[in-house]
Amino acid sequence: MPLKVLTALDHAKTQWFHFKAIVIAGMGTFTDAYDLFCIIPVSKLIGRIYYSDEYDKSHGGMMPQAIVSTMAVIALVGMVIGQLTFGTLGDRIGRRRVYGFALVLMVMSSIQCGFSICKTKKCVLTSLCFFRFLLGIAIGGDYPLSATIMSEFSNKKTRGAFIAAVFSMQGCGILAGAGVTMAVTSAFNLATKSSDRENRDTPESADLAWRLILMIGAIPAALTFYWRMSMPETARYTALIQKDVRKATDDMRDLGDVDLPTIDENSELQVQQQMTLVPPPPPYGLFSKQFLRDHGRHLFACAAAWLIVDIPFYSSTLFQSHIYNLKMENYNAFEEAYQVAKFQAIFAVCWTIPGYWATVYFIDSFGRRKLQMLGFFFMAVFLFALAGPYDKYWHNHVHGWLFIVLYGFTFFFSNFGPNTTTFIVPAELFPARLRSTCHGISGAAGKVGAIIGTLGFLWASQDKDRDKKKGWKPGIGMMNSLVILGGICVLGLGITYFFTPETKGRSLETNESEESQPREIEDDQMHEEILVLEGSTPSPISVVHPLWWR
Repeated sequence: MPLKVLTALDHAKTQWFHFKAIVIAGMGTFTDAYDLFCIIPVSKLIGRIYYSDEYDKSHGGMMPQAIVSTMAVIALVGMVIGQLTFGTLGDRIGRRRVYGFALVLMVMSSIQCGFSICKTKKCVLTSLCFFRFLLGIAIGGDYPLSATIMSEFSNKKTRGAFIAAVFSMQGCGILAGAGVTMAVTSAFNLATKSSDRENRDTPESADLAWRLILMIGAIPAALTFYWRMSMPETARYTALIQKDVRKATDDMRDLGDVDLPTIDENSELQVQQQMTLVPPPPPYGLFSKQFLRDHGRHLFACAAAWLIVDIPFYSSTLFQSHIYNLKMENYNAFEEAYQVAKFQAIFAVCWTIPGYWATVYFIDSFGRRKLQMLGFFFMAVFLFALAGPYDKYWHNHVHGWLFIVLYGFTFFFSNFGPNTTTFIVPAELFPARLRSTCHGISGAAGKVGAIIGTLGFLWASQDKDRDKKKGWKPGIGMMNSLVILGGICVLGLGITYFFTPETKGRSLETNESEESQPREIEDDQMHEEILVLEGSTPSPISVVHPLWWR
């Protein structure tokens, strides 16, 4: 039988502390997206500054393939480590404690990315990669903690929307990163037009501009540090893992107008233990046969779907460079970075953010599984639509509105689908003492997919003729690359259909039960929880609830 404090949280009305939790947790994903995506225009400035003599002026300062790959992947490698490490720590020492440390590391590494120690090319790039690796660890650590905390604070009716709202802050972070880049580069461009005529293509102040853009990313996260540390531990962690039901009740009562019981939950728990018909089984671990039997399939579904969606998602992000490929002789360093950031901002407003917020609106009515399948299906459709006529038509029309619309829909349906649902489902499906760990494993698998997509696409999308683009090894061509990405989305659709359970409308404790997965449980079916809220005495049969003892 669920504890009353947890049942009360499942049935609590949406109120202020829910929105406060969304903002506090969402500011982490906001900063994540800012730091991860602002590196794209920043790399244009770095290429102009440190590789200005590598290629002719028509290409501007173009970094070698190895450097581009390293800068793109190093943060993702850090994220894999961060998700595994912080996810495990979140279950072992508490969500709130680890949450604060991840935020401090995020702020410090963002600032250090801007400093990057020195000004020589080798030293700057080495230190930048090192601090972006640390930043990746912090960003990766934020994923399982943000999702788990929001999941455990939410009521079951709107839990999907709340977790999706936290993740949707990524869209705002992308937009903010583009806006800051545009503002900084515009200001520096105006200031240097008259004062630095000799270095018109790449003013000396460009080396300060990219550092400033990266350091500004630390501000939003730093502003939420006090509120993040003042949040109480989640009631589910306190009650189910720390076994302190009274403290969990007091913490939740302090948060807001939650209809919590006034009786001593610890005393009631002792009575329930005496009434239990079978002795409670010992808790099982992540590597136990029982976990493999009860949740092995779920962990595979979450990890595989996240890995699969991140391959086309990050590959498609890199594909943007083909759309805003500019004639470099027409722009100086600031103007080039401005144009790239402007494209990011327009794309975020038109496609990325609407996809996120469509998920927030529909997730609790459509369900996670259906929405994930829908997203994979339409991602495949639009990728195949881009791939089929690419060599014969799209190759010369990537700047046309129709191509951009089709390309934009791949992002819309990734966000209105698997890119968001893969963040939500692992936070709902696993036992409380393993919830953060399993989310971290799933997210780490996703970032392995991102690494595969980033490195694979950087190579595969290059033209088969090595002379057509200097400095890059020949690949299999854009058309073949897009076909492969579409096929990967079809694979994600199949895995979702066969392995992913539905989690909407259920309490987190109900989702732990393997036998409850085939059916959807609505509010009026939760007879035991209603009895608890009304103060009724449960029957001996209803007291036997093996989930509580796991």
